Amino acid sequence: MRPEILNPLFAEITALKGVGPGLAKPLDRLGIARVVDAAFHLPTGFVDRLPREKLDQADVGRTIAITLTAVDYRQSAGRGPTRVHATDASGNYMSLVYFGGSSGWVKKLLPLSEPRRVSGRLEQYGQELQIVHPDYVLTPEEAADQPEREAIYPLSEGLTAKRMGQLARAAVERAPTLPEWIEPGLKARHGWPDWREALARIHADPSDAKARERLAYDEVFANQLALMLVRAASRGRKGRALVGDGRLSARLALPYAPTGAQARSITEIQGDMAQTQPMLRLLQGDVGSGKTLVAACAILTAVEAGAQAAFLAPTEILARQHYETLRSLLAGVPVNLAILTGRDKGRAREATLMGLADGSIDVLIGTHAIFQQAVTYKALGLVVVDEQHRFGVAQRMLLTQKAEHPPHLLAMTATPIPRTLTLTQYGEMDQSRLDEMPPGRQPIETRVIAEDRLGDVVDALGRHLDAGGQAYWVCPLVEESEKSDLAAAEDRAATLHARFGDKVGLIHGRMKGPEKDAVMEAFAGGRTGVLVATTVIEVGVDVPNATLIVIEHADRFGLAQLHQLRGRVGRGSGASNCLLIRGSQLGETARARLALLRETNDGFRIAEEDLRLRGGGELLGTRQSGEAAFRLASVEMLGTFLPIATDDARLLIDRDGGLAGERGQAARIALYLFERDAGVGLLRSG
Repeated sequence: MRPEILNPLFAEITALKGVGPGLAKPLDRLGIARVVDAAFHLPTGFVDRLPREKLDQADVGRTIAITLTAVDYRQSAGRGPTRVHATDASGNYMSLVYFGGSSGWVKKLLPLSEPRRVSGRLEQYGQELQIVHPDYVLTPEEAADQPEREAIYPLSEGLTAKRMGQLARAAVERAPTLPEWIEPGLKARHGWPDWREALARIHADPSDAKARERLAYDEVFANQLALMLVRAASRGRKGRALVGDGRLSARLALPYAPTGAQARSITEIQGDMAQTQPMLRLLQGDVGSGKTLVAACAILTAVEAGAQAAFLAPTEILARQHYETLRSLLAGVPVNLAILTGRDKGRAREATLMGLADGSIDVLIGTHAIFQQAVTYKALGLVVVDEQHRFGVAQRMLLTQKAEHPPHLLAMTATPIPRTLTLTQYGEMDQSRLDEMPPGRQPIETRVIAEDRLGDVVDALGRHLDAGGQAYWVCPLVEESEKSDLAAAEDRAATLHARFGDKVGLIHGRMKGPEKDAVMEAFAGGRTGVLVATTVIEVGVDVPNATLIVIEHADRFGLAQLHQLRGRVGRGSGASNCLLIRGSQLGETARARLALLRETNDGFRIAEEDLRLRGGGELLGTRQSGEAAFRLASVEMLGTFLPIATDDARLLIDRDGGLAGERGQAARIALYLFERDAGVGLLRSG
């Protein structure tokens, strides 16, 4: 249960005065649904309003605050601007310029002969000084409350900076004084304020470095403590040692000898599984580095030791594909595989459930349906989770509760993750890296092409199809909306269909399972030549004959995501090509991203560069969920505070009595405040 002291912060945002349904909408677009979200919506910068009593040409280009008196109005013809001529205390003239609409409201705002405090950017227009659309015009009484430094907030349509600032301050007022969770010596050394004071200070003055540091550190500390608690809990539970006898592995017919990285990872995993302490290991491998073979060896070890294995995939397409891949990889090995997704109903589902319960099914592959309540295992010993970042700690824990003894857990990700982030997101796990490619993987040639040459690309696609090749055509992320992504994909499929007829297939996230399967089957079987898709094909889709991928508006995608998409080709023996179609207006970051992709196929290097280029944005590509993001700590701060926070969390557990001690009770509140309470809620450690 969340501590009661935090209830005022976790109230709905409508609890703040003046927030009705109208204002709740733009706030919701910013992810602000509760009071705590407004408190943690930190300003990104500030405007200094220089107080002036007299106009001065030296201030041109600066934002000033000055008392002016309107002397006359000039309305231009038609839709032209309204100019208010005004004087300062010394009688110097300037203009206040307002565009659009009637001059009536301007005259109300600036009545003749009455002084007003005006703020805005001072500009020179010919010989005259002017301010276009002043930021504010206040009576002398109102101006007394106006701060000289004003915070700049991320905003959405329908929300002003002033209103956001008011809401943030109202949220801070509801924030309680909380007990201190930082080790006193560490806090004193850095000169950090108390938590509540830091929150108030950052909204009042966004340049306050100590306040910003304190809040960032708190978030990183809560994250590291939660990971440490999850790890400690899994280590504290006694599992079942699984030692294989090699009888099944010996029958595995491989097309090539495992790479050094694969052999090393297999040894590390088998070493973990031979312990009674449950394995918690992350297997990172670039696209095509052979993670499935490593997982298959772990699965065979579990089955040899008399246990069952479960293989969890994030989507139905991937689950079915893993099922087919493992089936062909383990052909000739006496292992009984089954699949279970949300779509499986009736007798087939019942037969699978019975086989799991009586132990006749050795390996179950599926989506999150495999940890539903009705699914019981006779002797679950190993859980393999694919695309780890799409499942939160809580979902992983649900699966581990399906066994009498906590099963061993092998998590896999095909998105190479920068080392900094690996520590924050997977700090509770041991890690194995597949940083070599199996023999026979062809390097992919990547080219960047301007969108005005789209016709040439379609002609090249025609030649590719005539030669018996297959291709993916990925449509752009129009915006964060499946609807518009779908429209883009449908339009492109229609234009390609007009040229290539029934050789064109279309797949997107809104299709029902059987429809998706039919389209994928037709493509995998070579009955269609071009698969037009939204980013639903990002991970795992495997058609060796597809050696060309076209990605429209590649500049709208993140580096990691482009690298994932590119990995759909280069899976067979033929040379593969990736064509990145770029828009006409390229920013510096987009240009740097595309240049790097053209230069390298190394996912680990790409991940580090993606982190550097994107800063604190969404780090592993879009639309990924499961792990909590950092709201207060920038990427630079993560790098600085990670080692310190990790040491401090360890000190709390080892020396200061864990969550039971006085500092631990305060830290428990921090876990709930920063929503890292998986560390508490799942373990009941507090």
